[in-house]
Amino acid sequence: QLQLVESGGGSVQPGGSLRLSCAASGFTLDYYAIGWFRQAPGKEREGLSCISSSGSRTKYADSVKGRFTISRDNAKNTVYLQMISLKPEDTAVYYCAAVWSWPTNIWYSAEEYRYWGQGTQVTVSS
Repeated sequence: QLQLVESGGGSVQPGGSLRLSCAASGFTLDYYAIGWFRQAPGKEREGLSCISSSGSRTKYADSVKGRFTISRDNAKNTVYLQMISLKPEDTAVYYCAAVWSWPTNIWYSAEEYRYWGQGTQVTVSS
């Protein structure tokens, strides 16, 4: 069974940091681009970042550029999202998703991705 599992979410104060992990089981991520998304209550799912299968190509949404860093370790079949300088508006459920090779048109569109994790909650609050 092909599965993505996110972990590393939690509660943190403004200005704090978290590192999310996205681990794959049932398949290898070697040939997949991985995207990170988030969805806050009452809001649409937002594409945050994407990394190519080799890790050589990355994309970031303006809302997280300079604060979030995507990376991957194919030997561990895992992709990471390092988040620093967290803000209350970063509070959301965070998802990772996989697409073969690279998104066809728009990397931040959820429709581009085939496999999804169940999400992990990130709460930024004082």
